[in-house]
Amino acid sequence: MTAEVQRYSRDQIEAFEVVPGAERDNLEGWVPELADENALRDALEKAFNYRGDITLTLKSGERIEAFVFNRHTGATLAESWVQFFAPNVEGKRKVSYAEIARLEFSGKDRAAGKHWEDWVKAYNERKAAGEKNIGLEPDALE
Repeated sequence: MTAEVQRYSRDQIEAFEVVPGAERDNLEGWVPELADENALRDALEKAFNYRGDITLTLKSGERIEAFVFNRHTGATLAESWVQFFAPNVEGKRKVSYAEIARLEFSGKDRAAGKHWEDWVKAYNERKAAGEKNIGLEPDALE
């Protein structure tokens, strides 16, 4: 049995690359009300997708400024966790959802206003101007 390979033209491939982007919430500065388990799970999922630092306040009173890069959602809050990097702490840390009392989207959202469509527009303008070896480079972080 052989698999047939679908071939696409360059124009078709470029058309695939330009698709509508997803709408993003403006979360910068938001402090969600963690009234129940679902609200906490939803807020932590948004924290995972956020491209800035958040501040976690644990039930122990510890406050942690962090960049969330991984999470696991288990059947219970105790079985669920977020993994993050924190300034001035070497390595990765992990904390259970059950330990979290408060969550703040405290850092600047590095992806705010940076839409894929804007990058594609800039690429197409440079390409139309005859530039070669065009790369889309990210903006400086300041």
